[in-house]
Amino acid sequence: MDDLAVLNAEPTSAASRSGTTVLSIIIPTLNERENIEPLLSLLTAALPDTEWEVIFVDDDSRDGTAEHVRDLARRNPRVRCLQRIGRRGLSTACMEGVLACASPYIAVMDADLQHDERLLPQMLGALTSGSVDLVVGSRYVAGGGVGDWSSGRVRMSGAATRLARIICKADVADPLSGFFMCRREIFEVALRRMSGQGFKVLLDLLASSPEPPRIRELPYSFRERQRGASKLDTMVAWEYGMLLADKLVGRFVPVRFALFGLIGGLGLVVHLATLWVALNLLAIGFGAAQAIATIVAMTSNFVLNNQFTYRDQRLRGLKLLRGLAIFYLICGIGAIANVGVASYAFTSSHTWWLAGVAGAVVGSVWNFAMSSVFTWRPR
Repeated sequence: MDDLAVLNAEPTSAASRSGTTVLSIIIPTLNERENIEPLLSLLTAALPDTEWEVIFVDDDSRDGTAEHVRDLARRNPRVRCLQRIGRRGLSTACMEGVLACASPYIAVMDADLQHDERLLPQMLGALTSGSVDLVVGSRYVAGGGVGDWSSGRVRMSGAATRLARIICKADVADPLSGFFMCRREIFEVALRRMSGQGFKVLLDLLASSPEPPRIRELPYSFRERQRGASKLDTMVAWEYGMLLADKLVGRFVPVRFALFGLIGGLGLVVHLATLWVALNLLAIGFGAAQAIATIVAMTSNFVLNNQFTYRDQRLRGLKLLRGLAIFYLICGIGAIANVGVASYAFTSSHTWWLAGVAGAVVGSVWNFAMSSVFTWRPR
């Protein structure tokens, strides 16, 4: 179907649409401009007898994805655009897309044409029959497949699926699928418990549901991407690990705080290593060496936290330099608080290690809390 057919496939005004929207299809996007019109054509062909809408949730793509979607939306009332500024992440994009719609049934799929849109009517039929709450497009049931994946990717996917069993409450063959449809209330009861970490929104949903939903899996074969660049990289594995950690220990210790503390521990190693080099190899006086080591350690902590702990709010360009300056200030105040609390605790208890721990805890909590508010401000 060509561009003109896409635009003329639906009425040109919202008033001319009949009935209430039954199905909202949530599609997160990041630099997927080339895939929008082909996908819209496929959805139009797959759902001729259904009142549906598609919400593209765009993470401020640089290729003009959001602008292109809005241009289509002006002529096709089924198309909506939700553009996010300063926020990244497939899971949170899907969550915000769900909150932006009112349909009783919600589908989630990718924009890269790798999911088989022809499965959507079967999914909707299964849900409207009342026998299930959630339908998963599965690569790992009879009749499904992963296409032309390399053996390495197949092994990696298998290992990730096995790890998912640790936190997944439901019996499902493909808990990492990015293609599914559910009743709206399934999302609503789980939303406030979802971590929003990474790309595996279905696993997050299943692990956060108070009761396992009734699930049916329908087979489909995963297609190869034809346009645009894949978002699969090493950080996807990191974010998947963060999701698992959040579901396992997040109720006791926030995973972001635990990671912040771990990086702080690495910063101590960097500090001592830098101090040794400055004293023994560069023959710098202790005061100057200590100052250099402190700056190097704080810079190291900032870079690692920006890359890992606050990856979804990562700073770039001039904001990176501004954030570093604020981080220096916060850590400086945290160091003063550390020394003050530790000194007071020591005079009270005369137990050096207890005083040291008290100071370190107060300093760490201060640094984390203030960095979350001022350095990596939620946007």
